[in-house]
Amino acid sequence: MAQDFAKKKGSTRKKAPARKKQPAQKSGGGFVSGLKWYGAGLLSGMFLSLLFYLGTLPPTGSTGPASTAEPTAGTDSQEPPKPRFDFYTMLPEQSMEEDLPAPEPAKPVTETTSPSEYYLLQAGSFRQREDADRRRAELLLLGLEPNVRESNGDNGRWFRVYLGPFDTRSKMSKARSLTAAQNIDTLVLKRSS
Repeated sequence: MAQDFAKKKGSTRKKAPARKKQPAQKSGGGFVSGLKWYGAGLLSGMFLSLLFYLGTLPPTGSTGPASTAEPTAGTDSQEPPKPRFDFYTMLPEQSMEEDLPAPEPAKPVTETTSPSEYYLLQAGSFRQREDADRRRAELLLLGLEPNVRESNGDNGRWFRVYLGPFDTRSKMSKARSLTAAQNIDTLVLKRSS
């Protein structure tokens, strides 16, 4: 009883009404499902970490129940050997046999300046008197003794702030280090009387 469905022109069968698509239902709630996945991942990670730890442990040297037996009295009496410090006796016996030349006496430090030479530090050069006085006040707070000199030239009037005069280079260096600590640039001037 084979039927040929291709030649059938009219069908007596009714079409089923179209089904309404229903929205997909969430399975188990979003938070609970995520919590389950988090717990499963955490447990599997801990298990893999345990396996890795057990794999890195050194193999035990136990061969059986004999190794778990209590140690004999002979092994208790053996203590690790005490370290020997031979250098206490070796050092006094050693001697150096190099002939070193006698050190030359140190030369006294002399200043390179003659009494007629002195040093000045120029701490700034300003067009306005107020700026020069401000720099002078900064230097006074450092415990230095600045003075302001006015000079007229081809390029106009300038107010220069000077420190000194210093008799020795070491005094000048001390004052210069104080100004450098406050980010004040200075210019060293060597003058002769």
